Amino acid sequence: MAKIHRPRRGSLAYSPRKRAKSEVPRIRSWPEKEKARIAGFAGYKAGMTHVMMIDDQPRSLTEGMEISTPVTVLEVPPMNVVAVRAYESYNGGLRPAGELWAENLGPELSRTMTIPKKTRGTAPGDLAALGEEIADVRVLVHTNPSLVSGIPKKAPEIMEMPINGGSMSDRLSYAQSLLGQQIPVSSVFELGDLVDTSAITKGKGTQGPVKRWGIALAKRKHARTGKLRHVGNLGPWNPSHISWRVPQLGQMGYQQRTEYNKRLMFIGADGSKITPEGGFPGYGVVRNQYILIKGSVPGPVKRLVRMRHAIRPGKNFVKAPELLHVSQQSQQGV
Repeated sequence: MAKIHRPRRGSLAYSPRKRAKSEVPRIRSWPEKEKARIAGFAGYKAGMTHVMMIDDQPRSLTEGMEISTPVTVLEVPPMNVVAVRAYESYNGGLRPAGELWAENLGPELSRTMTIPKKTRGTAPGDLAALGEEIADVRVLVHTNPSLVSGIPKKAPEIMEMPINGGSMSDRLSYAQSLLGQQIPVSSVFELGDLVDTSAITKGKGTQGPVKRWGIALAKRKHARTGKLRHVGNLGPWNPSHISWRVPQLGQMGYQQRTEYNKRLMFIGADGSKITPEGGFPGYGVVRNQYILIKGSVPGPVKRLVRMRHAIRPGKNFVKAPELLHVSQQSQQGV
């Protein structure tokens, strides 16, 4: 009898599959750049559409021909830089050495956090005086959901963005020049860049092992047990506990996931040129600056998506993509 090859479904690398602590994704590693600049940006997922473009992938069967490509639309209103934070090495890691807050903070920031009244490094010269003690420079930025018509919430999401590239003094001076300013997505990414997207996936609540792990249903003759959608065996008698590797019911979805090497297809300012008739389902009309990313992006519509420069870029395209047409066909009833 031939041996049946059936690998397990569902990767154990994501275990434990529990709900994310926050809808703001956490990015733990960032690529280094030659010039001091902000390492990432954030936007809101509006939906998907397709574009007609010239295939510029080398050695493709359709190279130079007109093809249809699915893209994700992200609305990216400008982000506000509210603070500069310097870190110093401590006990094998990092700890804040001082921070400088902007003076012209908007009232919407108080919806998210309590603005500190007294911090270390309250003057620009205090951070520069740290000198060689600085191990990293980051900025605190927040989004502007009040500018987005498709987002009902008004409280901004605040997050930390590192300044990469150049020396520490260059990073610090560049970060201080952005303090209190609004930064657009065009100052971080360029057309044709490869980016990594991180978001919290769509939550599906508690699901059984069949849907959650893809185990097989029980045979027809086992119907008398009343357990067709259960795992066949929980494990041996000894050791007398259930291994975490056994597929069981539990939380499915609402977990952080990252997709690598997503190509930035277009950066635009007029949302009416890409919004379909009747608006994006569940979102509405794009009114701010937007970007088109090739392929899909984790999370449902209205979900915050964080982007960074590709940390392990694969295929490098020598020029920006050539788009011919963006579909605006109505998606109502799809």
